[in-house]
Amino acid sequence: MALARFVTASRGAAGAWGSMKWRSFHLGPRSRLGIGPRRLARLRELTAEGLRRRRAAACRSSQDVDWESWRGYAEALATANEASAAEKPKSEGEGVGDEAHHLTALQAPNGSAVVLLTPTQKLTFTGKCQLICLYGCVQVSGFIISQGRQECNLFSPHTHSALTIEAVSHKQSDKTKKDSRTEARAVLKQCLPLASRRTLMKKFSPACSIILLTGLNETVSNFILSHQDYAGLFTTKQKEKRFCIKPSEPALTAIGIAQLKTQCGHVMSESSQLATKELVQACVEENDGYPVILVCGPKNVGKSTFNRHLINGLLNQIPCVEYLELDLGQTEFTPPGCISFLNITEPLLGPPFMHQREPHKMIYYGEASCEHDLERYIETVKYILCFCKRDAPLVVNTMGWVKGFGLMLLIDIIRLLSPSHIVQLSVKDTEDLVPLTPEYVQTATGLHTKGKLQVKHKNLGMLGAEDPEQQEEEKEDLCFQKFTGHKLLCVQCDFHGVGDPGSVRCHSNILRDLAILGYLSKMQPVELDQLVPVNSLIPYQVPFHAVALWTIHSDVAPAHIMYTMNASWVGLCRVLEDFKHHSEGPILLTQTPICDCLGFGIVRGIDMEKKMYHILTPVPPEKLRLVNCLLIGSIGIPHSILKNQHGIKGEIPYVTSTYNFDISGAGKIKMNKQLKRREHHKLY
Repeated sequence: MALARFVTASRGAAGAWGSMKWRSFHLGPRSRLGIGPRRLARLRELTAEGLRRRRAAACRSSQDVDWESWRGYAEALATANEASAAEKPKSEGEGVGDEAHHLTALQAPNGSAVVLLTPTQKLTFTGKCQLICLYGCVQVSGFIISQGRQECNLFSPHTHSALTIEAVSHKQSDKTKKDSRTEARAVLKQCLPLASRRTLMKKFSPACSIILLTGLNETVSNFILSHQDYAGLFTTKQKEKRFCIKPSEPALTAIGIAQLKTQCGHVMSESSQLATKELVQACVEENDGYPVILVCGPKNVGKSTFNRHLINGLLNQIPCVEYLELDLGQTEFTPPGCISFLNITEPLLGPPFMHQREPHKMIYYGEASCEHDLERYIETVKYILCFCKRDAPLVVNTMGWVKGFGLMLLIDIIRLLSPSHIVQLSVKDTEDLVPLTPEYVQTATGLHTKGKLQVKHKNLGMLGAEDPEQQEEEKEDLCFQKFTGHKLLCVQCDFHGVGDPGSVRCHSNILRDLAILGYLSKMQPVELDQLVPVNSLIPYQVPFHAVALWTIHSDVAPAHIMYTMNASWVGLCRVLEDFKHHSEGPILLTQTPICDCLGFGIVRGIDMEKKMYHILTPVPPEKLRLVNCLLIGSIGIPHSILKNQHGIKGEIPYVTSTYNFDISGAGKIKMNKQLKRREHHKLY
């Protein structure tokens, strides 16, 4: 109300003074008044000053106007306008319009987008695309993509923090400005017409980077998007639309991505960047063999993201990185419930479900957590460590369970691996995990190991021990203590929602389902351009007598084993035993084996008359002939596979609705504990 009265009073004063101004200066031609142009301009200036004074007096005379607050608002507004006119840099996450204005994105005739990035400028986006660096170099998740490198596929779904393409300084001293402009024009000539090239070159400088973004059409994402539950995986969610930047949308929307504010991307803290730099330097130098880097911390602190940045940073310098996956719930390269060892040679530019890969060695644990069987977990870790080659730097990912037995288990793993570096991720002002210094690890009590003081005490006791079994057990404990110390790197993560389970972008069970869908996409026929639903694929036939069965997560009566098998996610494994001479009925194991897993499949159906399992799997036939054991765990088939498949008409084939609980010929075999020797055996 005060502001309205102020405006009314000002308008009244201006109107009265305006009429006086008209009468004073428009009585006749300037020649009659005898006033020159300069004096006339001065009179007008004085008149304007008088007008401002009258307006101010009229405003102050109004009792309802808060003049001081209004003047403060006007001064603040003037200051903001001056800052905008001077184009002052703004803090991250502010100035959406300015950020979009500075980004130059032009649409090419073939539908792709050519983007010009100034040094340290960022393009944060959601969607999927293919990137080619035409000039200069850019960085994505710690991996540097330079001019002349082959194209890279980028995947930025809303389940994870958005990817960011950042320009990297690359100016070469041996090139003049003219040479750089000539080179850029030659590159752009192949992509843009003359008018667009001129528009882009007006903002070009030798330190800029030019990238070509193309729409991406590939099997894995297309297969995942074909399921109704995940059809909007790469589209911008409603709550994120307010972070979209509109002026650059035409060129970027044409290729299927939407530009976001930089705050939507994952921001590496200063301690994360310093730790990554130090680890890369240590791996390049190799002063004392290849480093073993163990990454640990509680849930939702960014362990997987840090690992991806670290691996990408290492691949900038060396051709290969070894990776040991010890996290059962959130695996990086395999379906959930696995412990695996891999050689990584390609950068990681997307979430785990977009880069499912075949491991060098894999064991199917069968559960997303090891709380119910800690002894089998540590035995599985020991088994896979026998196959780690250590021909390159090794990155070890651990679970987010770091309290109670979880911490004791972590101590055991550290003593088993004897890492050279431990990266401990944490949240500021929290104490979820004590600092894992070398002194603490040496003295702490593990789940299966004792600290340094306890070992000395046991050494004294061993001299008088009379029980041979006790002596043997204590010797084994001492062999477990080969711990040589490490360097601890403490990293504090400060991205949005760090350490808060309620702020996660996507629940863990959904990420596990996406990983399984990414794995099943390998079954799509390469020769066909269109997707084939899982229910339309032809399964393999496996005789009952060729494979043994076992349920990992629960005890199942032999009469009910077929109920458990049907429509189940199974690990295709190989054990040492030969089942050729067993009965034709189902063969059941008596305990959970620790053995190689060659892949996974879905039991499509069971033919009780022909005694056949019908299994869908992407594992090639030459490897399937080595499979002689099917392990069933608590990992289930995604509901979208069972409920949202297209093309089902009439009766579903291969699915058994009735069983004969009197299974004749079903036999149990006892597993051999000696798993070091590997023998080959054909399925059929």
